[in-house]
Amino acid sequence: MEILGGPLFAVAGAGESHGPAVTTIIFGCPPGLKISRQAVQHFLDRRRPGSNKHGTPRHEADKVVFLSGLYQDNLDELLAGPQITVEADGSASETTAYDTGFTTGEPIAAMVLSTSKKSAHYEQFAGPTGEVRPGHTDLVKYHKSRGFVDIRGGGRSSYRSTISDVIGGSVARLYLHEQFGTVILSSICQVGPLTATKRLADLFEPGAIAADEISRIEATILAAEIPSIDPDFARAAGELIKQTRIDGDSIGAAVEVVAVNVPPLLGEPLYHSLKVRLMGALGGLHAVQSCEIGAGFEVVSRRGSANNDPIRRDGYQANSHGGLIGGITTGRPLVCRVGFKPTSTIVKPQQSVRKNLEEIDFQLQKGRHDPCVGVRAGVTLESRLAIELMNAVLMHQSQQVDAANFKLF
Repeated sequence: MEILGGPLFAVAGAGESHGPAVTTIIFGCPPGLKISRQAVQHFLDRRRPGSNKHGTPRHEADKVVFLSGLYQDNLDELLAGPQITVEADGSASETTAYDTGFTTGEPIAAMVLSTSKKSAHYEQFAGPTGEVRPGHTDLVKYHKSRGFVDIRGGGRSSYRSTISDVIGGSVARLYLHEQFGTVILSSICQVGPLTATKRLADLFEPGAIAADEISRIEATILAAEIPSIDPDFARAAGELIKQTRIDGDSIGAAVEVVAVNVPPLLGEPLYHSLKVRLMGALGGLHAVQSCEIGAGFEVVSRRGSANNDPIRRDGYQANSHGGLIGGITTGRPLVCRVGFKPTSTIVKPQQSVRKNLEEIDFQLQKGRHDPCVGVRAGVTLESRLAIELMNAVLMHQSQQVDAANFKLF
C-alpha cells in the first residue's frame, strides 16, 4: 500500500499518466480549516505540464474538483464548484463539486481529469517484445506486474501521479500556515555543471520571518527563467536546458527546499525521526537520486568546532543542522537539497533490450518529455515536506492530552 505521510495525516492517490483522471484522498485533516478550490489550484498550476517553457510540451489544464470532506452552511459558496457530468449506458448524471468550505475531519476526496493524451506514442513499448528505455521503469514494472502494466506515459511511474502529492500537500500547508505561519519555498540551485551563487537558506536569520519578506522572495523565484532565487543563474540554466533539448538529451538538477516559521519539537529521535521521514518522502520522488539535510555532505570535511551551531537564549545562532537535531525540529528553517537525475526518456540512440531481454539499439520514436525534471519538481517537494510536517504536528499534539477536549455535556 502506498500512502504519503501517516499515520495521523496521510495522502493516497490513484491514476496513471494516460488514464481518465488522477484521484486523491486526504485523511486526518482536523475540522475547521477553510479551503477554497482556488487556493489549491494555485499550487497545481505550478506543477502542471506546460507551466514552464523548459518543461514538457504536453499541456494539461489540471483543474481540481473536490468531492467530499468540506462543508459550510452557505450552500451557494460550498456548491459553486465545477459541474460534473457522466454519461453512461445512454443516460447522463450531473452534479456540482465543492468550491469553498471548512474541513469536517472526514476524508477529503479530489479529482483531476487527464485530457491531453497521445497514447499511440507508446506503442513501441507494448508487449513482451516492447522496447525498454534505459533508466526508466519499463523493464522492472513489466516483470513485477507479470506483463499487466500500463505502458502509456509511464503509467503510475509518470510524474503525473504527483498531482495527489500537491493536492494533499496544499491542504497541509494551508493548515500549517494558519496555525504557525509556516511557509515552504523551493529554488533550483543547480542544473548540470551550473551552480547558483544565491541560496534560499542564506536569506533567513533566526526568528520568525515576516510575511512581506516571504512574498518578495516568492515573487523573485516565480519571475525567473526557471524557478530560482538567483535570476542570473536561472537565465544561464534556461539556455543550457534549451540546448540540451535541441541535442535530444536531458540534464540533471538540484532543488533546495526550505520551510520557515517551523514549530520546534516536532519529530522523534530514532525510527520515526523527522529526518528519516523527510529523506524518505523527498528522496522517494520520481528521478531523485540524493537528499541532504542542512549543510549536507559538506559536514564530512568539517571539524565539530566549526560545524556545531552556537546556542543562546533566543535560540540557535546558525543552521548547519538544517532545522533538525536528532530528528527533532529546532525552530530554525528546515533546509533540504534534492538531486534529480537527467530525464530517462531521451531521443539519443542507446543500448538497451526488449522486455524479453533481446538486446537492441534503442531509438525513441515518439513522445513529449521534460529535458530537465527539476524544473517542475519544486512544488511537489514542497508538498511532500508539508505532508510530513503536518503529520509530525498531529503526532506531537497527540502526546498532550487535555481532558477539557473530551466533554460532551
